[in-house]
Amino acid sequence: MSSSERLEPYRRADLRPLYDPKSVAIIGASPRPTSFGARTASNLRGFFGGRTLLVNDKYDRIGETPCYPNLRALPQLPDVALITTPAASVEPIIEDCIDAGIPSVMLYASGFAEIGTPEAIETQNRIVRRAREANLRLLGPNCVGLLNYTSGARITFAAVPETRPLAPFAIGLVSQSGALGFALAQAIERGVSFSHVLTSGNSGDVDVADWIAVLAEDPACAVIACAFEGIAHPLKMLAAAERAWEHDKPLVVFKLATGETGAAAALSHTGSLAGSDASWRALFERGGAVVVDNFEDLIETAAFFGKVGRPKAEGVAVLAGSGGAAIMGADSAEQHGVPLPQPEPRVRAVLEARIPPFGAPRNPCDVTAQVISDPESLMACADALLSDPNYAALVYGCPYAYAPATERLPHLSALARRHGKPICAVWLTQYLEGPGSDVIERDPDIAIFRSMDRCFAALAAWTARADRAAHLPAGLIVDAERRARAAALLPLGETVLGERDTKALLAAYDVATSRDIPVANADEAVEAARRLGGKVAMKIDSPDIAHKSEAGGVVLGVEGEAAVRAAFDAIMSSCAKAAPGATLHGVIVQEMVAAGVEIIVGIKNDPGFGPMILIGLGGVLTELLRDSVTALAPVDEREALHLLARLRGAAILDGFRGSPPVDRGVLARTISRISVLACAHRDRLRELDVNPLICRGESVIAVDGLAVVGPLPERES
Repeated sequence: MSSSERLEPYRRADLRPLYDPKSVAIIGASPRPTSFGARTASNLRGFFGGRTLLVNDKYDRIGETPCYPNLRALPQLPDVALITTPAASVEPIIEDCIDAGIPSVMLYASGFAEIGTPEAIETQNRIVRRAREANLRLLGPNCVGLLNYTSGARITFAAVPETRPLAPFAIGLVSQSGALGFALAQAIERGVSFSHVLTSGNSGDVDVADWIAVLAEDPACAVIACAFEGIAHPLKMLAAAERAWEHDKPLVVFKLATGETGAAAALSHTGSLAGSDASWRALFERGGAVVVDNFEDLIETAAFFGKVGRPKAEGVAVLAGSGGAAIMGADSAEQHGVPLPQPEPRVRAVLEARIPPFGAPRNPCDVTAQVISDPESLMACADALLSDPNYAALVYGCPYAYAPATERLPHLSALARRHGKPICAVWLTQYLEGPGSDVIERDPDIAIFRSMDRCFAALAAWTARADRAAHLPAGLIVDAERRARAAALLPLGETVLGERDTKALLAAYDVATSRDIPVANADEAVEAARRLGGKVAMKIDSPDIAHKSEAGGVVLGVEGEAAVRAAFDAIMSSCAKAAPGATLHGVIVQEMVAAGVEIIVGIKNDPGFGPMILIGLGGVLTELLRDSVTALAPVDEREALHLLARLRGAAILDGFRGSPPVDRGVLARTISRISVLACAHRDRLRELDVNPLICRGESVIAVDGLAVVGPLPERES
């Protein structure tokens, strides 16, 4: 619902009066206890270190507090004015705030863009435009408010989670939805520490990207957690994520509204495969954010990242007093690709000395229920595993919540602190907030997870974040000569480039293509086949037929004059019937490239996200298999290798039924070149399909392609 046109988020200094005010004016203050004004004043009372100023011309005092008739009568200029009155009264109050020189406004009222009528949308846009003209920062409308636990500025009408001492691993929470944000913040009650809870409502001016960028610069929070639906300009969110990365502030995101839209109208396979969820995930990956799949994952994952530094190794050790818990750990580790290397000989010797014969002195390590009678055995095994340089963390299964288990926690914490490695306590009991859980939440060296799967997902993300820090994507530069050569191949108007023109575009960026000869009649087809030699492929040459096979426009393995003539006539006849209005230039006679793995590589230039590259298993089954990955372009060769590894069918690249393995380096280089092409011509190239790339050993050849050229459509906000 944002009307924002800013592509760069605000800085912390820009929004300091709004989220860290020294004084708050409540416009529409009321003595009625259930009113928004009274509830907000109650939330501030006794906690806010600044001054609260009440404004309402109906009252001289509300309780023991003076009440002023208007903003001009206030004894000081407030940092933020909170408007608690109905929507119809908002515009003149905004003008009063501007006249008074107030730097920021918070607007509770609903009845603006969220109801979807043209009048309501225009009213919101008008308010935002006026605020921007006056350099007035606006939060809302339709906003629940915010909580700043560093200053006690609990500016909200909602019930407020109890204030607790701030921990050095506090979470800065951002939520588009006020209700969901405050629901997440209730984790305070179980011991989680929050520095801020910042909501945005309709995001007329200040939105979730702004709040992320502000928290990136705020020393009070160690990690940022964000729950949001979307914003009008995704690249602004990318800029916010990059600011968090620059400040070494982990950003953990849960994205609502992940449905795929807009794919049906796409001309290319790429357009139909690259949906909204894939786009957002690609954007967050580029920005270095951690994406969680479920709402329930957000706070535990963020709390973990708030407590840990950089991992000292890739492997993880699992320790439990239950064989079942150890097996669960092994299963989750395998699912998330977290290595569980076996302990060093000296560590294994300690395990064997302390674990009974019916246990497992290995990784995962089952110390058995013997720890009840020999508590020191657990500590000795944990100490040994944490000392192993192959392990970045220790996963400790907690199957039961009771006093003896709680007594172990300080000792485990001391071991984690001494070795400089976190312990992940997986709370397997369904007594979710049983004895000891709050102790772990407040411990800086132990992170709690109420799911083994969630724990290993976080550990995998932790390693991936460290890997990204060590190998930041390389900047890719296109030389002017290459750019000019390719630009000359792109028509000025809106059109679809057929196979020949698309391959010429690819060749300009050193992408290998098959040898092709266009022909206009059967005689030319026979001569072309003779020149190429052996069996040939024959395809329709038409910019209007995107999917040739479906129109009967492809015949493979053609050999001999009679067969070539018959194939030419069949292709032209079939395509004329399948697409009566299509322009048919003739047929392309193409060398038969040796069979290999078929890969699709394409781009979709999204008006909001920019050029995106998609990689998947290609050929005629592309959309059926839907095994694809998406990234923001450009990607370097290393990123391309990572994308290939994420394909479910990636093993086919390593050789299948006697076929030679594909040289992944050559394929990654080709993918990178296509991504550079996408970015160099983002103003003209809307979609591109290279389907398939036939990959066999070191040979990676584009045998078909289609491109959509023209200016990008306006993005719908």
